[in-house]
Formats: sequence, C-alpha cells, structure tokens
Amino acid sequence: MINFADVKNRMDKIVALFTNDIASIRTGRATPGLIENVVVTVYGGQKMKLIELGSIGVPDVRSLTFEPWDQALIREISNGIVVANVGMTPSVDGTIIRMSLPMLTVEQREDYVKLLGRKLEGARVMIRDARADFRNDLQKAKQDKSVSEDEFKRDETELQKTTDLYIGKLEETAKKKELEIRG
Repeated sequence: MINFADVKNRMDKIVALFTNDIASIRTGRATPGLIENVVVTVYGGQKMKLIELGSIGVPDVRSLTFEPWDQALIREISNGIVVANVGMTPSVDGTIIRMSLPMLTVEQREDYVKLLGRKLEGARVMIRDARADFRNDLQKAKQDKSVSEDEFKRDETELQKTTDLYIGKLEETAKKKELEIRG
C-alpha cells in the first residue's frame, strides 16, 4: 500500500520548488523575486543572498529598492548586483540602492516564455519520477504478495490521479506566469 501523504508531500515540494524557480523570470513588473536570490560577496569573501542582507522594496511597477541592514556594505552589494547581471543597473541613493527595470522587447518576452516552458517540463519530469518511485515500491509489494491485485490496481489508479492533479497545478502556475510575461 502506498502512503499517499508521502506522495503528496513529495509532489508539493516539487510544485513549491518550481514556483520558487520561476519567480526569478522577468515579467515586466518589478517583484522582489527578481533579485532576492542574487548572491553577492561581502565581508571579505563571504557569499550571501540579498534577502539575507537587507530589505527589498517595490516602490512602483518598474523599480526596486534595496536597503541593506549594514550600511557599510552598500558599495559591495551594489557592485555585486552589477556582477550578477540581473538586467538592472543599481544606483546608490544615500542608504538605499535603486534599480529600474528596462522595458522587455517582444523577443525577450518570447525567450522568457521558452525558458518557462523548459522549467515546466523539468518539473513535470520530477513529478513523473516521483510517481515512478512510488509505483516501483507498489510493484515490489505486489511481487512480495503483501498487497492484493485489487489493492495494486486501486493504488496505481489513485497514484495516477494524484500525478495528474499535480501536473495540472504546475501547468496552472506556468499559465499564470506566462500571462505575466506576455504582459
């Protein structure tokens, strides 16, 4: 018998990973996800994400601000953002780093949609791999005679329904993101 709580837990993690992964894809709107995972070198060689170094603000739909908690790092963080090549040029304004999003071209939007498609397919493969792992466990149990043929069929059907549900969640998330990208 399959523990469907484990199946759902594993598939929930894959959906969360996918959602987090696509947050950094540009949409034409400023969101903290565009820069929060940017890694900068501070404190003489230590690598840290921006989200660990300060607060990210979104004053309007086309700009971001970053306010470091340690003001002594403002130049290092600004230089790190430049090196990370996130498509925005930071400018230091007192205690805040300001960045403006340039307009996306049609070609850039299409490239981002293609990237989204590749990431979606990768997440689908992860879901199908999870299904295969649980199905293999179920087949072993059937061979060991610890589950009956009816239980095997019932669990196999339920596993496929769960897989389809989670692939649907991935596709729904991707569809929303694609609408944002196409703006």
